[in-house]
Amino acid sequence: MRIFLLLVALVLFCGNLPGQKRKVDSLHARLAAEKIDSNRVTLMWLMADAANMYDPDTSLQLAQKALFLAQQIRFIEGESRSLGVLAVAFRQIGDYQKALQYFFQKLQLEEKRESPRNLASVLINIGILYVYLEQYNEAVLYYKRADSVINQFNVNDLEYYINNNLGDVYERLNQDDSAFARFTKAVQIAGKINDDDLKGTSITGLGHIYLKQKKINEASQAYRQALVYLEASNDDDLVCEASLGMARLYEGLAMKDSARYYAMQSFRLARTARFESRELDAAQFLANHYKNSGVIDSAFAYFQEAQALKDSIHSKDKIRALQVISSNEHLRQNEIAENKRKAAEERRQQMQLLVIGIFIPVLFLLTLFLNRIKVNRGFIKFLGVLSLLMFFEYLLLLLHPRVVEFTHHTPVYEILIFVAIASVLVPAHHRIEHWLINRLTKGHGHANGKHGHEDAHNVAEQPVPAATYPPGYNDEQKTGVL
Repeated sequence: MRIFLLLVALVLFCGNLPGQKRKVDSLHARLAAEKIDSNRVTLMWLMADAANMYDPDTSLQLAQKALFLAQQIRFIEGESRSLGVLAVAFRQIGDYQKALQYFFQKLQLEEKRESPRNLASVLINIGILYVYLEQYNEAVLYYKRADSVINQFNVNDLEYYINNNLGDVYERLNQDDSAFARFTKAVQIAGKINDDDLKGTSITGLGHIYLKQKKINEASQAYRQALVYLEASNDDDLVCEASLGMARLYEGLAMKDSARYYAMQSFRLARTARFESRELDAAQFLANHYKNSGVIDSAFAYFQEAQALKDSIHSKDKIRALQVISSNEHLRQNEIAENKRKAAEERRQQMQLLVIGIFIPVLFLLTLFLNRIKVNRGFIKFLGVLSLLMFFEYLLLLLHPRVVEFTHHTPVYEILIFVAIASVLVPAHHRIEHWLINRLTKGHGHANGKHGHEDAHNVAEQPVPAATYPPGYNDEQKTGVL
């Protein structure tokens, strides 16, 4: 069934291939002229998304470049988007394990953000991948988490998809009652938004459940109704599935002609649309149908068709496996280059910190040296304050990454810790600054005082000349005694 793939189609907004190529060319022209890094990230992941359907390898490399740049500039939205495109590209080429790895990285980002739709979307996509891996119970867990987010935050545009996907996985687990309830709700939602394709999709799911329960009339009515909606929407993929459902229904009723008619309809449409897996399903059905009917030649012909399709699919699987190996190697080389860039950047920052760490004590020693020679007092004071300020700022520079790492980028905790640090450093800074300035300027003041005492002493040692008084002064007047 293709039902569980619907959300991927919704997320990617994929159109026809020529249109996607034109879109990539247009985005590439914009990227060449764009200077703002965050905008470059957005353009790159949009290009990767558009290239995904016709050139997954190019899509992977573009998305990886967008991811590296987003991480470098700490652009969380761009990082999340790039991870999503990487995951979908790996899903496209069949590397489900790698796709899960990138979706889980995206999930970790979205769990820390306040975007319920993004969170629900990535949870559904993880569930889809578990369906591909046939780990249906794991798929249910992630679908249920998504369902909880969608209901809690009223993410209405994903409501149809989670119900339809849950219906699909419950049907695979043979939990028919739960599947029926989810498919029914999905049909109701599709009716509200008046989407015939979605209605046909969910009604096909109901047809499968009715058929398993041998409710022939209900199954027949569901398949016929679904075919009307799907054919009107040109949904050839699900037309093949619904037609084959009708063929199985008529086969169970021993209505050979009707069974053959719908099976041939599914086979021919699948061949025209190049849906090899659908074509294989129809060929296998027809081979068994003709075998049971005793038409050996036709049975043998369809057995050969089925075998050829298996070989083709197997060959394509091998090609995809080689593509996965090639793509992984390209990404590995890009990661090596990115790690070298990060290492060079880290060495550059460490070198800057080392130079600053050496410069601060050198500046302080220079200040002490200048204090011992005749240099302007204001300049000495300026150098002392400057060296002290640089020392405290250097401490904060060293502490900041440790605090951020310790708090896991939680702003509240970061503020509290930095306030606590400031409450210690600021008073200490003022006290030390006051003490340092006093020490530096005291040296200058003490030197000036010493020279002053020596001058006074020298003056005291000079012989005092005899005073001269005007005529008529007596001795008492000379001494100031009246």
